[in-house]
Amino acid sequence: MAGRIPQTFIDELMSRVDIVEVIDSRVPLKKAGREYTACCPFHNEKTPSFTVSPNKQFYHCFGCGEHGTAVGFLMEYEHLSFPEAVEELARQVGLEVPYEGPSQSEPQRQRNDSLYDLLAQSDRFYRQQLRQHPQASRAVDYLRQRGLSGEIAAEFGLGFAPPGWDNLQRELGTNSERQQQLVTTGMLIRKDDGKSYDRFRDRIMFPIRDRRGRTIAFGGRILPDIQESGAKAPAAAQGSASAAGGTTAGTHEVVQSGRKLPRKPGAAKYLNSPETPLFHKGQELYGLYEARQALRDIPRLLVVEGYMDVVALAQFDIRYAVATLGTATTQEHLNRLFRITPEVVFCFDGDRAGRDAAWRALNNALPIMREGRQIRFMFLPEGDDPDTRIRAVGKAGFEADIEKALNFSEFFFQHLGKLADTNSIDGRAQLVEQARPLLKLLPPGVFRHMMTEQLARLARLDPAELEALLSRSEQTAKTRAAQGRRPVAHQGGPKPLSPVRIALMRLLYRPELAQAAGEPGRLTELDVPGVKLLVEVLEILQKNPKLNSSALLERWRGTENGSHLEKLATWEPEVTTNESLQQEFRGALAQLDQQRLEHRYDYLLARSNQGELAPEEKRELQELFATLNRDKRQDAVKNRE
Repeated sequence: MAGRIPQTFIDELMSRVDIVEVIDSRVPLKKAGREYTACCPFHNEKTPSFTVSPNKQFYHCFGCGEHGTAVGFLMEYEHLSFPEAVEELARQVGLEVPYEGPSQSEPQRQRNDSLYDLLAQSDRFYRQQLRQHPQASRAVDYLRQRGLSGEIAAEFGLGFAPPGWDNLQRELGTNSERQQQLVTTGMLIRKDDGKSYDRFRDRIMFPIRDRRGRTIAFGGRILPDIQESGAKAPAAAQGSASAAGGTTAGTHEVVQSGRKLPRKPGAAKYLNSPETPLFHKGQELYGLYEARQALRDIPRLLVVEGYMDVVALAQFDIRYAVATLGTATTQEHLNRLFRITPEVVFCFDGDRAGRDAAWRALNNALPIMREGRQIRFMFLPEGDDPDTRIRAVGKAGFEADIEKALNFSEFFFQHLGKLADTNSIDGRAQLVEQARPLLKLLPPGVFRHMMTEQLARLARLDPAELEALLSRSEQTAKTRAAQGRRPVAHQGGPKPLSPVRIALMRLLYRPELAQAAGEPGRLTELDVPGVKLLVEVLEILQKNPKLNSSALLERWRGTENGSHLEKLATWEPEVTTNESLQQEFRGALAQLDQQRLEHRYDYLLARSNQGELAPEEKRELQELFATLNRDKRQDAVKNRE
């Protein structure tokens, strides 16, 4: 593959592809009225909430919120890149993808392919060293002492970075270009004098894989009581371990052959690859690829703190553990996990540090929590980690511990309750003040309502009063934003959709409506949110009358407008007749035209008051005055009727 895929080909492809066939061949669908349904392939559910619209060539899950075109489905379901998804769809309909090239992104794609290849070679090198290096027996003995089998080590691709400063560099850095690529991938560290050395030395190596199984980074665990070979580190390398992405775990001891072996003083217990063009710690999770390979259905995912914990749990047939990569759990992490499973369990040490980490995870989860998603918190006995715990109690005992994990609300109120005495008025007021900004982060819905009710019980308040208190600041902000606006008939009810949103939603459902929209350019005079996008959509559809909804959406893939349009595309009309859709669409455009005339009238009137109007502008002002007054009279008659 090379170059850019022409937009005309994407349009042609989307006109031939049937999203129902694409999805049904992978996820069996059932006909349900105008649409097709199934249990969502992106999260675990018992009742189908995944719908496919043949009219819009669009899928949407009401449970997890996933949606998109046939291209987007293949990218998410089969973990394909955009060009790969297009290639697959083209193959299914008997088309050959033409490439115009090279495109602006082609050099970057080629660079990334080279980096992927180099990381794959690094992976093979470390695994080979675990089998063949003269000092590999130390690493093998350590893995055996941790109870890991050869099969599990092979499944997770465990390797060994030998002692020494340039083992990987001598093997793969055969020229200056390759050395620079190794620096880019984080495998080498470059000094100020231009020389470089291996980042990972004398460590058990854990390859970090993306959702397609490609190695994108590494984690390295130091061997206990091991000193690196070589009398002295290269200049600027001393004390570099922590700065290079390592984490120091204080004092740590490992029992081996009846004696305790201390970890090398000053060395990071775990060392991670830095951020690179291929690796972003806030997005990736160690062990997620392996979990999805081992389990077809994943009822829960267990988030632990270390690589070894993930592998050790897999050794005991707990194949649903993942680990963050030296960073706190982000919302992107959680959204990715919830696409796979409805339940996430955080596993932390039971000490102060573990509970603080759990509280940070809870705070990060607040904006994405909603009904259908469950987060729980599991705290291990002091001194235990998942590895030692499961070896002590076995799989059944460990899973019994998981079942005892605190749910989200329990941990939330338990944590806040320790900071406020709910037996006193002052303490209950303090509890409300601490909880209020956190609960406001929750999305509106059943879960937020139930959390508010629980807070009301603890604070001994009426739930309605507390809800009013929590929303007071939000309502104040809305009131201020609405000052100066005309009162509307629906006041107190749901917020009405803007004419722009109504028009776009109808166009995405029935693109041919654009042909009766008139000249789109007239709307550019309006300064209202979304009108520029509406104009662009109308112009594209008028120039390409055969364009369907999915082809239209693909024109904005990866952009903010594309995300906005996909959300609007989830709308389904109650009445789908051409007459009703045309009437709603014309009504939205009529409102925009009315706003346009009012804005123009206000502008000319202001200039008239300053005596700056030309004769033709005076005539225009008079005509606008007559038109707007006529429209008001007609509206008044309609209202009386």
